[in-house]
Amino acid sequence: MSHSPESRTERIDIRTSPSVKKLLQQAAAASHKNVSEFLLEQGLIAAQNALTNRKVFALDDEQWQAFQNALDTPTTEKPRLRRLLTEPSVFE
Repeated sequence: MSHSPESRTERIDIRTSPSVKKLLQQAAAASHKNVSEFLLEQGLIAAQNALTNRKVFALDDEQWQAFQNALDTPTTEKPRLRRLLTEPSVFE
């Protein structure tokens, strides 16, 4: 888990039941961390996994071949797109 060395100025508060709090305390203790460290570490792992699941996709053989065919298909000329990318922007 890597995160930037910026200072920790933000706070996140949560409400939970006594049984969930106890479970989190036990898990933190088993990991030799306090509850805040444990929740931050596990939260970052879950966040990275949630975002990775949006970036990585699996294809079966037929889908993979269709994807490869789409990539291998020659491009078609798009004059309006060419003009958009070659003419100066209105902000220039």
